Amino acid sequence: MVVGHPAQHLPVSVVFAGISHGWTQWISWALAQEGCLVTEVRWSPLDRLPEVAAFAAFFNRPGRVLLVLDDWYLRFDTGRTAGWARVLNQVMPQLKETIGAVTVTTRPLPHEAVSLGAVTLRGVGPEEARRRVLSQVGITSGIPHASSALEPRFPEDPPDVTNAPRSNPRFTGREDLLDTLHDMLTSDDGSGSRVVLQGPSGIGKSQTAGEYVRRFAGEYDLIWWVPSPTKAAAREGFAALAQKVGLGTEGQLTGQIEAVHRALARDPHGRWVIVFDGAEDVEGLAPLLPRGRGQVLITAQSSAWIRQGVTPCEVPSFDRAESVAFACRRAPRLTEEQAGQLADRLDDLPLLMDQSAAWIDAHPTADISEYVAALGNESLGPVTVDADQADKAKIARETVWETTLGSLATRWPKVHELLTLLTFFSPDLLPVRLLRSARTSDLSPGIAELARDPGNWNAALRTIAELTSLRVEYDDDPRQDAVLSIVSLRMHRSFHQFVRRGLSSAAAQGLAAATVRVLVAADPGEPGSPHNWARYAVLLPHLETSDVLVAEDDDARQFLLNCVEYLRVRGEYQEGLALSRRLLERWRAVRGETDKAVLVAVNQEIRMLRSLGRHVEAESSCRDVLARLALAEIGGIELLRAKDALGGTLMSRGRYDEAYTLYAEAARQAADWLGERYVPRTLQIRSNLAMALGLQGHYRQSHALHREIYEARVGLLGLQERRTLQSGTHTARMLRMLGAVQEAHSLQRHNAQQLRKALGGDHRDTLLAEHNLALCLRRNGELAEANELMTSVRRRLTRRSGARDPEVLMVTLDHAMLLRALGDQGMARRLVSRTSELYAEQLGTLHPYAVGARNNFALMQLDDGQVDDALRLATQSMEELEQVIGRDHVWLVGCAMNCASAMAAAGDAEGAVEQGRRALERAITLLGAGHVLALNLRAGLAQDLYSLGQTDEAEEMERLALSKLSESYGPHHHQTIYMRSRMRPYWDFEPQPI
Repeated sequence: MVVGHPAQHLPVSVVFAGISHGWTQWISWALAQEGCLVTEVRWSPLDRLPEVAAFAAFFNRPGRVLLVLDDWYLRFDTGRTAGWARVLNQVMPQLKETIGAVTVTTRPLPHEAVSLGAVTLRGVGPEEARRRVLSQVGITSGIPHASSALEPRFPEDPPDVTNAPRSNPRFTGREDLLDTLHDMLTSDDGSGSRVVLQGPSGIGKSQTAGEYVRRFAGEYDLIWWVPSPTKAAAREGFAALAQKVGLGTEGQLTGQIEAVHRALARDPHGRWVIVFDGAEDVEGLAPLLPRGRGQVLITAQSSAWIRQGVTPCEVPSFDRAESVAFACRRAPRLTEEQAGQLADRLDDLPLLMDQSAAWIDAHPTADISEYVAALGNESLGPVTVDADQADKAKIARETVWETTLGSLATRWPKVHELLTLLTFFSPDLLPVRLLRSARTSDLSPGIAELARDPGNWNAALRTIAELTSLRVEYDDDPRQDAVLSIVSLRMHRSFHQFVRRGLSSAAAQGLAAATVRVLVAADPGEPGSPHNWARYAVLLPHLETSDVLVAEDDDARQFLLNCVEYLRVRGEYQEGLALSRRLLERWRAVRGETDKAVLVAVNQEIRMLRSLGRHVEAESSCRDVLARLALAEIGGIELLRAKDALGGTLMSRGRYDEAYTLYAEAARQAADWLGERYVPRTLQIRSNLAMALGLQGHYRQSHALHREIYEARVGLLGLQERRTLQSGTHTARMLRMLGAVQEAHSLQRHNAQQLRKALGGDHRDTLLAEHNLALCLRRNGELAEANELMTSVRRRLTRRSGARDPEVLMVTLDHAMLLRALGDQGMARRLVSRTSELYAEQLGTLHPYAVGARNNFALMQLDDGQVDDALRLATQSMEELEQVIGRDHVWLVGCAMNCASAMAAAGDAEGAVEQGRRALERAITLLGAGHVLALNLRAGLAQDLYSLGQTDEAEEMERLALSKLSESYGPHHHQTIYMRSRMRPYWDFEPQPI
């Protein structure tokens, strides 16, 4: 590669090893800014040793040569590198005037490097490093350095956002593979690229990915590593990026994931790379891959990623030179010949090379020849292998592992016991910090003794990691002054399974019981609290590998129920449903259908089904529970909880009359069974009853009941308690529905402020309160402030819950109608169209919300002059709504108003008058003559009467409407002015939160 343009300085050849790519890019940039013609030349110490003459010719290049010395070049002490050292000693004195050297390692310089006069670039900062680079090629620059957006990042400055694993100091070779990978990821058209590193277990896929992001870190502003052994773990890991880039931490994972996707897609530079490590669930993880100009790197054994449009990159075994170099570096007492024999027995597989060399290094007196010979012995000691079925690689692998485990058990029995305990946790994230903080009584005496002393604990973990090739992650908190603590380990799955298979039944039972005790004791409780989500994210991956799913005690069951609830509040409904059904399958068989834990799990299953839009299944499950409770003659809390679940399901399905009947019965039963009218459980059921009344369109009754509950909760729970504040929002919403806009606005503004203080700005309750406040502002004529607030609420709620969440759809539809009022018909139409489609898809085409959204779209068609289409859709939606909720509902009256408007626009004034009269009569019956809906119907009817020449009735109709509206709102209110202008009144359908 050549960078820069020649000026007054000679050409410079920068000679480097691949691991110094980042430093070389920065050095080349610094030289190019001085006008040097820079050529980058890679030189690997693994290459064949050249003759002295050839080597001298290589370095006798035009201009100056700058050697970049790293750890590889400084290991001039054994084997092949010793040969390089001899060559350097012979050649360098001849070329002293043309060769300079810099070091980018913290290791002490050996004699051969010192003789080159090398200067270090580490730990001196970019300005001094630049000066040293220039001095090594004979340049003294008087030009002050000016930063540029195109300047490579100084190698000691990490990317702005990164959680990449620490570098592996033993990483060896893979130069061609890394070059190929870099070309595949970067040699595109600027639209982003996706590559999967493929290969069998133990081949080094993760290590290669880790070396890639370390080596090329200077090319990225964001590097994010996502452990992806399961879909759930990958979603947690990817969503964690939201916090790092300032997109919030609360809410459902779906919302956070979508927020990150949008941010990456909008990034114009694409200086980001996301690594999905161990991503075998292709179908589950494919939707998680971000789009945009950046890069996605995957490691997996599966070849199915190719069908997702991901480019494959095969990871081979080490070549023999890499195997030998790696083994000699891992175990310095190995000769190159012995390392070659070892590689031959292990087929150059990196994992086994690492583990076998680690064993040799840990046993300095062991006979290497005997160890290597044993790797091919099919009858070796305790290894149980069917030689007819096993191939050479399997025999060697299990021999290496058996030997390692035997050494651990003999020399460090407590460490061996800790290793076996770790195999009862997920191999992808061994929670050593969790074990370290476990209660002493939950661990065996040996492991408890290790855990009591931080030094012994870390030493034990490092021993395990060294001998078994576990990936180690340290505490990266910069506030920690003490020695780095190990916070997690990652174990190869095949080794994990091998250790588990070798345990006796008694040993396995004891370790499983200890694992369950540790997990249960670590349960923080309150899974709905964001403060506890990080802990549940740590605990969840271990449900499968531990025996907690089959544990019999009540504490373990409660822990599992908490895990299901955590998945629900985080929006992981599919995973939550699958876990709840696994628990139910076992618990029902053991404890029966009406066991308390079973009933709680069923209720969780129902909530998951509703959240997934599977309302028919949810209702069926609810009714099944009620039937079983009736058969067992069980009442009390269990029956109330079951009725509450069915009522919520019925409301979600748009069957409001049935929900009201059920809640009314439950409210009476709660008052009787619980002994007091105003206890929290009774108030919650009555609150649901009030919501059902509101959905029926009975706003007066709903408001009265919500107000009563609000006042009761103030006395019982206090003004600042979450449920009290929820009741305040419900009360304000019904006030607005009744047309008491100013009173609703006053209550809702204060209520939203209190919710923000108590719960934060991104909590669901705060967002719903601010949504209602925005609607109050709109009805009060403060459209600009309403739009600002509604935009903010929609953005935060989408980020929290995802674009398809029911509450997001509700806010989006209301925002669309507000934008229409502000004159942005284009955006309004797009939002209404998409929202109506999603409502139909999720709830069914005849759900009231889907029908109401289509009625709103008819207004958009009317705005665009599509009169016939608008009339057809308005009429159809009105008829459909009457079909599903009945004739005597407020929503149907509103639809009739819009239908009359479409008739008038189509020239059917007589039809519009007839429609308007019927709607006005129903509005007066349902809401009263002074309600704003009735007044707007009068104003619309007056316009149609004017069209028919019925002036006297029209004038009286208009006068009465304006008089009543001015009396209620004032003569200068937004709605009064609108009516006085004789603009056509309209009705917006507003979905209600459930």
